[in-house]
Amino acid sequence: MKNRCSWANNSISETDYHDKEWGVPVNDDRLLFEFLILEGAQAGLSWSTILNKRDNYRAAFDNFDAVKIVEYDHTKIDELLNNSGIVRNRLKINSVVTNAKAFLDVQNEYASFSRFIWSFVDGKPIKNSWEKCEDVPVRTEISDKMAKTLKKKGFKFIGTTICYAFMQATGMVNDHIIDCFRFDELNKS
Repeated sequence: MKNRCSWANNSISETDYHDKEWGVPVNDDRLLFEFLILEGAQAGLSWSTILNKRDNYRAAFDNFDAVKIVEYDHTKIDELLNNSGIVRNRLKINSVVTNAKAFLDVQNEYASFSRFIWSFVDGKPIKNSWEKCEDVPVRTEISDKMAKTLKKKGFKFIGTTICYAFMQATGMVNDHIIDCFRFDELNKS
């Protein structure tokens, strides 16, 4: 059996996510937007709840196509509020539309969202060396700065804890514990 970060042993979906995605550097704008939205949806809930609804989110939000999402009207918002496959929280759903607009503005300003967001870590992953999951922080000075900057650019549901989880998910930081098999795999890349 492989050694993993302890949180990854709770379910098959969490194990798959841990083994294949968590901490892998993401530069694709659409996927970065997806993670940003999913991390915001997770606020106050468990990641496993959102992970298990991920395919529903993709279907409900046009595969996180920001160009389509900015066009959502009240009818579409009402449809989403009645969709049991996603978290039906009006503020979170409305924030997706708001964030799509801010996301497109950032893309326009910086030529890509990836270029902008990765600038917070100088374009390369931060490689930590935590011994156990309890050592991993929930926020850092970088996530504080990212959250503050994103809020100024109009993003919602984007606090420092959400930003740090986003950084972990998209490989901006490698927070696999040192005896996890993914720790060395990701530090080699």
